[in-house]
Amino acid sequence: MKFGPVPLDQALGAILAHSLDLPEGRLRKGMKIDAEAVEKMRYFGVSEVVAAQLEEGDVHEDAAALELAQALAPEGSGLKIGRPGTGRVNLFAEAPGVARIDAAKVQAVNAIHPMITLATVPEWQRMARGGMVATVKIISYAVPGQALSAARGAGRGALALCGLARPRVTLIQSFVGEQMAGNGPRAISERLERLGAGLVAESNVSHDEESLSLALAAARDAAASDLILLLTGSATSDPDDVGPAALRHAGGQMIRFGMPVDPGNLLFLGDLAGCPVIGLPGCARSPALNGADWVLERLLCGVEVTSAQIAAMGVGGLLKEIPTRPQPRDPK
Repeated sequence: MKFGPVPLDQALGAILAHSLDLPEGRLRKGMKIDAEAVEKMRYFGVSEVVAAQLEEGDVHEDAAALELAQALAPEGSGLKIGRPGTGRVNLFAEAPGVARIDAAKVQAVNAIHPMITLATVPEWQRMARGGMVATVKIISYAVPGQALSAARGAGRGALALCGLARPRVTLIQSFVGEQMAGNGPRAISERLERLGAGLVAESNVSHDEESLSLALAAARDAAASDLILLLTGSATSDPDDVGPAALRHAGGQMIRFGMPVDPGNLLFLGDLAGCPVIGLPGCARSPALNGADWVLERLLCGVEVTSAQIAAMGVGGLLKEIPTRPQPRDPK
């Protein structure tokens, strides 16, 4: 692509680089200069314009953005590709879910040519229906076809939406003495509803290993749940505490205790006969973002969560302070 001042008699078919105000209207940047525009500029004394002239092999910005978007999110990805305009194409979630972003492929696309850019939401971000997951922007008015081809190959399949896969959730709460869990069920239900899931069963039991293990076994035997949540009346502070011990007693296994996300450190993750079990931290009673959200959202959308993946959540894991914390990070 050639860019720069162009004599008016050579500007036919070029792309106007800067808007031009004329006494009888405005010629907008990005327009293809046609014969009518040439005559209008000549009439008002314009002798040259700053324009982009496509060369052989160049691909117009709108066509390039659309082609790249289609490679990034092929049919069945769960993403809707918007209309191209001014070199930009946006990609939207077709349903609630979490964004699957292949960071290595995104980086590879952005390394090919400085005029080809791709920006996305963070990996595994929860998306509402219609939320923008990514935007492709061709900065210049055209890009070499060879660079576009390389970007399409490097980014193919980089973006997708993982939609709801585990819609049925059981909540088991434990209480100490007469004390119940308060607003926890409402906050948890709101989290589930954002992704289209819901509670199919709830139980309230005493905070002891036997009671919790019986409730877990009942949830397992009912076979009506895709995911089990434990919200204990006393914080789980060790892998051998009441919640994890009850999971093992019921025939389950621990995958991970603790996470490098704050609030949310005291989460534990387990498995019971193939059904994921999340031991929620106490902060899950609040609607504010905490580490449990990251694990819960992925599991609801069918994304595997391993101990190593939880361990890797520390970067970005320092979340906003909540007023209910007994030991603020910024002492006065």
